Amino acid sequence: MKTKTASRKADYSKIKRKLYAYVLIAIIAAALFVALLRQFFRGGVGDRIVDFLEKSFHFSYRDAMTIYQYVVRNNMDIILYAAVAFCFFFLCRVIFSRFMRYFDEVNAGIDSLIQGEDTQIELSPEMAFMEQKLNALKQTLEKREQEAKLAEQRKNDLVMYLAHDVKTPLTSVIGYLSLLDEAPDMPAEQKAKYARITLDKAYRLEALIDEFFEITRYNLQTIALTKEKIDLYYMLAQMTEEFYPLLAANGKQAVIHASEDLTVYGDPDKLARVFNNILKNAVAYSPDNSVIDITAAALTDMVSVVFTNAGGIPEDKLASIFNKFYRLDSARSADAGGAGLGLAVAKEIVVLHGGRVYADSDGEQTSFTVELPREPQEE
Repeated sequence: MKTKTASRKADYSKIKRKLYAYVLIAIIAAALFVALLRQFFRGGVGDRIVDFLEKSFHFSYRDAMTIYQYVVRNNMDIILYAAVAFCFFFLCRVIFSRFMRYFDEVNAGIDSLIQGEDTQIELSPEMAFMEQKLNALKQTLEKREQEAKLAEQRKNDLVMYLAHDVKTPLTSVIGYLSLLDEAPDMPAEQKAKYARITLDKAYRLEALIDEFFEITRYNLQTIALTKEKIDLYYMLAQMTEEFYPLLAANGKQAVIHASEDLTVYGDPDKLARVFNNILKNAVAYSPDNSVIDITAAALTDMVSVVFTNAGGIPEDKLASIFNKFYRLDSARSADAGGAGLGLAVAKEIVVLHGGRVYADSDGEQTSFTVELPREPQEE
């Protein structure tokens, strides 16, 4: 707090010095004005006033002197005070008008921010600190606007791709069901084949619809955690069993390397989603007939879960794979690939648990590491 106060004082030091200088000039100017005014009245100005009264109003010298005495000489202090007050008021008005210029400059800078002008904000040298802050704010707002536009564009593109992908399996489902409806006497073997294909396409359609819900949940749902002690080995074993049909279809295996008494503290549903998304990613990007190793171990106060699969990720893309709507492959296929939200959601859940998730790749193998607290942490 003291550092911020000192920094703020340093920011305004130039303006304060200028204000003190203006006040000092006003005081000196007022004092000089009073001295000059006294000297003026002490000189021959009295005689000139009397002479003026005699010639203009035809007063006698004695009457003119009397008027001068009562009107001017006896009220000299009042005249001087009034003159000083007028002088000081005039100088203060000049000073305040100069300082109002600073507010006008700041106001113009804020207007520039609101209107989104491309030009740099420029203020007086005394307001250099404010100029830097306004330009920094301008850059921050521009960056956020660009990021928002990019995210919205990527989201719109993905929704368009998903809408296109939904149409493909839906067309197949309608086509095969129409064939079954139009040919009731179709051989049983052919019926079974068409039914199997229709079911596969229906599953694909279900997965794509889930992608739409995933996009909505990611943007609208606030993740709330209900933590408890979790049997980690059982959770991983149950997950690999659920993935068995998908793994076996391409000759892949998921092998768990962990102690059966290993536990972790967290939200079981949310962590299951984390491990599910990471394993799904490993299955999607690993070659056929390969093994996916799942290694879990207890560290000092954390538990580490590492998913390792064959296949590399370019180093320049490792930092982006946890970004929302990011997909490693630029091209989409009709049979695989999601919206690029799985790893982003996984990272958000892990961070909420007080852990971290990261990826490593040596060009031949890729590993995703999840580190989670073993025991409850203070909120």
